[in-house]
Amino acid sequence: MKIIWMSDPHFQATGTIDGLNPRVRLASAIEHMNTHHSDADFAILSGDLVGDEIAGDYSAIAPYLRRANIPVHPMVGNNDDRDGLRAHLDLPPQTMPDFIQYAIDLDGARLICLDTQKLGSHAGEVCSKRLAWLTQSLTECRAKPVYIFMHHPPMRLHLPMQDDIMLDGGDHFLDVIGEHDNVKHLFMGHVHRPTCGTVRNIPFATIGALSFQAPAPHPAWEWDSFVSPPEAPHYGVLYIHEGNVTLQYVQFCAYDAGLEH
Repeated sequence: MKIIWMSDPHFQATGTIDGLNPRVRLASAIEHMNTHHSDADFAILSGDLVGDEIAGDYSAIAPYLRRANIPVHPMVGNNDDRDGLRAHLDLPPQTMPDFIQYAIDLDGARLICLDTQKLGSHAGEVCSKRLAWLTQSLTECRAKPVYIFMHHPPMRLHLPMQDDIMLDGGDHFLDVIGEHDNVKHLFMGHVHRPTCGTVRNIPFATIGALSFQAPAPHPAWEWDSFVSPPEAPHYGVLYIHEGNVTLQYVQFCAYDAGLEH
């Protein structure tokens, strides 16, 4: 199984994000993926798809995603709108009615894409209804390895500003998945930086954004002084075979691609 993992395009139909054109970045990612990884099974886009103009941004991002030579499965992040996403983008038919949450079954494995949006907050949550769905999904495939994609990390990553807007109730979430020994890996967006490690003996990885990157934690910074570092964006190429996982981070364009002066 080969999967392309992308996150946080923060797409805007017009304008820039502090001088960065997110349309150029997304187009570059799709073109690079089509050129070099069209043999992948599908792509997962793990949240924060759009900017502030919900209807216009979703209708504008849709044709970009449809340029992809492989299916692109969107997820919801804190900056997304569930109704807007449903209205303009393609979702798997098994998606939950009330949430952008679904499972994808492939040979010998299950991928679970969670909805961690908490309305009115940049932090996340997985409510009792979503947790019940997750528990059922993990239980019914107990003989298969499961790989979970989610926008908000449920643990602290020693990234000070981002740790303030992680998943609320993260310890409880980890308790729930810890009861199922088939959870093999967590993949998370939101923090705009690549990190990796283990939590409760479960490996995890985060990824940089398709749009702008977040600064390293040192020297210290705050949201009021946020300046994106001169780091190029990337996406992930994920190989999963017989329980083995390899994740490669791939730079798809130069740092200055999309920068407008």
